[in-house]
Amino acid sequence: MARSKRGLLLLLTILFFIGAQAQNMKLALLVYNGGGDWYANPTSLKNLAVFCNDQLHTTFSPVEARVEVGSPDIFNFPFIHMTGHGRWALNDAEAQNLRKYLEGGGFLHIDDNYGLDPYVRPALKKVFPELELAELPFTYPIYHQKFNFPNGLPKIHEHDKKPPKGYGLIYKGRLVCFYSYETDLGDGWEDFEVHRDPAEKHIAALQMGANLVQYAFSTIGEKQVKPVEQ
Repeated sequence: MARSKRGLLLLLTILFFIGAQAQNMKLALLVYNGGGDWYANPTSLKNLAVFCNDQLHTTFSPVEARVEVGSPDIFNFPFIHMTGHGRWALNDAEAQNLRKYLEGGGFLHIDDNYGLDPYVRPALKKVFPELELAELPFTYPIYHQKFNFPNGLPKIHEHDKKPPKGYGLIYKGRLVCFYSYETDLGDGWEDFEVHRDPAEKHIAALQMGANLVQYAFSTIGEKQVKPVEQ
């Protein structure tokens, strides 16, 4: 049964105050419709969970949860990751469910795995018609958690050889969705054998991922700074 927004916020606040120490808490992967390969990075969340356990002293299960965007189960996961190479479509019920989740204290990280960008913006517009994605300044706290990224997101894969950008969706002063573009953090989290990335890129991707997780838990219920003006 779906929790009320107040109930979700209370749950997330409790999880924050116990330092994400709940046994077998899971990072969640968003399952979505439209034809995109939401399953594109099968080892990424496992490695991020292990890295967070080591560096942030969390106790995440290495086994990810998979949750459908329209399911009431979405309310059980404070941090949800989404990836893919394209085609994300939301129906009205899914958009409403995702909005309730984000309004209630949930956090969504979307990582463009190359090709997802044309679908991210209209989908988020359906969720929050009144909001705009805005690029976050390099001074934004998400880049300065356990690990310091003074120049913003690390560049993991080249793609179109554009600089990496981090966008935020701000609802009532709270960052509810972080969108990483032209970086491919999720690929960087994967096992070495998958992409054979240099060790420094793998570590940088995991460090930025840990920042996302730490930030999502440590800012529950707090007002946050504004994004850079566009």
